[in-house]
Amino acid sequence: MGVLNITPDSFSDGGRFTVIETAIQQALKMVDLGASIIDVGGESTRPNATPVSNEEEINRVVPVIEGIRSSSKVAISIDTSKPDVMKAAVEAGANMINDVYALQRPGALEAAASLGVAVCLMHMQANPETMQDNPSYSNVIDEVNHFFTQRIAACEKVGIRRDKIIIDPGFGFGKTLQHNLSLLAKLDQFERHGCPILAGISRKSMLGEILNKKVEERLFGSVSAALLAVIKGASIVRVHDVAETADVLKIYNAVEGNY
Repeated sequence: MGVLNITPDSFSDGGRFTVIETAIQQALKMVDLGASIIDVGGESTRPNATPVSNEEEINRVVPVIEGIRSSSKVAISIDTSKPDVMKAAVEAGANMINDVYALQRPGALEAAASLGVAVCLMHMQANPETMQDNPSYSNVIDEVNHFFTQRIAACEKVGIRRDKIIIDPGFGFGKTLQHNLSLLAKLDQFERHGCPILAGISRKSMLGEILNKKVEERLFGSVSAALLAVIKGASIVRVHDVAETADVLKIYNAVEGNY
């Protein structure tokens, strides 16, 4: 999954793809480099990010989704928690909803059910404004697993089938470095839900803490983390550096007999 942020303030690539044509070309480039899903986001969810209105978010993402869809059959994911944005994005050509609030905002469950597309449920403690204010767990694996059990049940209750659900433990969303490392080390413990696992670790601060490197210097750390996530059970890795990650995973798949 290639990351495409149509935002001025995302932590890694904010401001780079706010021009519609530039964003579309970046998406198509990522497809050529090996991305099978493009994740389009119009609102940053980094700590202390500025919220945007429904209208602004729709104006950012819809022209880009339409442009990608007119040129490619690649799967397109809309990274949003707002029902109105979900509807507009799917109408424009998106076929997946990636929600950091796991469809917990008012109307989100019902909107996703009515649209009939795949959904990704991410775990986050608190919200983007406060999630890194001393996050704590008695057992991070057990609590995240419990969260998924509850959210999957809520989805099924409104008619979203389990085979349409992807789960994401939410690296960096209300977690300390140790919490993040525990999640990565025990990622396979989320397989019990019978849903594909998505891991988004690319360029995140947990890598910066380990490596003592700035965002733009975390390429090798990001690729290493993506490979570890796949080894531990991830079906999808959400990345900024598509070409490098794709190369590493091709080598891994060849060794595993999937060449």
